[in-house]
Amino acid sequence: MNRTQRVLIAADKFKGSLTAVQVAQRVTAGLHRVAPRTEVEALPVADGGDGTVDAAVAAGFERREVRVAGPLGGEVTAAFALRGDMAVVEMAEASGLQRLPAGVFAPLTSSTYGSGELLRAALDAGARTIVFGVGGSATTDGGAGMLAALGARFLDADGEPVAPGGESLRDLATADLSGLDPRLESVDVVLASDVDNPLTGPKGAPAVYGPQKGASPDDVAVLDAALAHFVTVLEKSIGAKAAEYAAAPGAGAAGGIGYGALVGLGASFRPGIEVMLDVLGFASALERATLVITGEGSLDEQTLHGKAPAGVAAAARAAGKEVIAVCGRLALPPEALGRAGIRRVYPLTGVEPDVARCIAEAGPILEDVAERIGRDFLT
Repeated sequence: MNRTQRVLIAADKFKGSLTAVQVAQRVTAGLHRVAPRTEVEALPVADGGDGTVDAAVAAGFERREVRVAGPLGGEVTAAFALRGDMAVVEMAEASGLQRLPAGVFAPLTSSTYGSGELLRAALDAGARTIVFGVGGSATTDGGAGMLAALGARFLDADGEPVAPGGESLRDLATADLSGLDPRLESVDVVLASDVDNPLTGPKGAPAVYGPQKGASPDDVAVLDAALAHFVTVLEKSIGAKAAEYAAAPGAGAAGGIGYGALVGLGASFRPGIEVMLDVLGFASALERATLVITGEGSLDEQTLHGKAPAGVAAAARAAGKEVIAVCGRLALPPEALGRAGIRRVYPLTGVEPDVARCIAEAGPILEDVAERIGRDFLT
C-alpha cells in the first residue's frame, strides 16, 4: 500500500480494557507513528450489547441521560442516543451486569424494569424509530419488568403485582398488556441482538446464558419453568402468538428481554451488527476506505456468530475491501478467519505473551500492534 490509502477502523470494544472509541484512538496513534500522512477514519462499532450507545454517540448521535431503576431496583443513571426521531437504546445501560455491585449476582430477582423506563424516555424525547440493543444483561425475567414499566400488569392469584425477577413469574396468574404505552403502536422498534436463541429449553435464555449471570443448575431449572409459565399465561391473554414468539429467533436474547420486545413492543428482530452498521453509516465510510481494521477483545468461535468483527468483515469483503483485525486474544484457526473474510489478525498476545499485562496495558500494547500493521500495510 502507499501513503495515499485510507484506513477505516471499525472495531468493537476490548471488554474490560478499552472502549471501541479508545481502540480506534490507539490504533490511529500506532498507524501514524510509521505512516503519519495516512488518512484514518474511525467508526467505532457495536453489536447491540454494552457499548452500543457509545458507538452511536461517536457517530454523531446526541447522548441523553435519565435516572432509571437498576437490575436490583436502586436508581442508576442510564443513557440512550438520539438523532432526529431515531433513538438507540441499550438495555445494558439500565439492566446490565455492569450495574450490579462487584461480585454480586442476582439471577432470580434482577429485573428489566429500568430498561422499560429507558424506552419510555426515548418515547418522551420524540423517537419514532427505536433501535433496541440487547445483550450483557444481569436479568432473566423475559422482559416482564420492561413491559411493566411501560404499562403492562402482571398479577398473582391475589391480584397483586408479582415481585421483580424471573423466579417470581412462576406466581403469575394473569397478564394484561392492554395498558402498554399507546405510543408504541406508532413506533418502529428494532430488536438488535447478536444471539438468536429461543426463550426456553436447552438453547433458551436460562440454560445458555443463566450460568454467566450466577445461576446454579437449580436456578436455571427454576427460571426455565417460570418463563415457560409466563408464556402460558400470556397465551390466555393474547393468544397463540405468545408461544410463537417464544420460539422465535432472538426471544432468548438478554435473559428473554427479546421475548418481551417481540410479544409486547411489536419489535422486529435483526442481527445487531447489521442494524448498527446501518445506523452508524458504515456503507459510506466503507466506500472511502481501501483497508479496513476491525476487532474485539477475543476473536473466537462466538465472533463468527453475529459479533461485530464478523459483520464488518462480511460487509467489507462484499465490497471488495481488504480486512485485517486486532484483538486481545486469538482463538480461531487461519482457515476460519479466511472464511470470515479476515486476511490477517494481530493479537496483543503476539507482542506481550502475558495475558494479565495485555489486559492491564491494552492501550499502549495496541499502539505497538498498530505500528506493526502500519509497517506491514502502509509503508
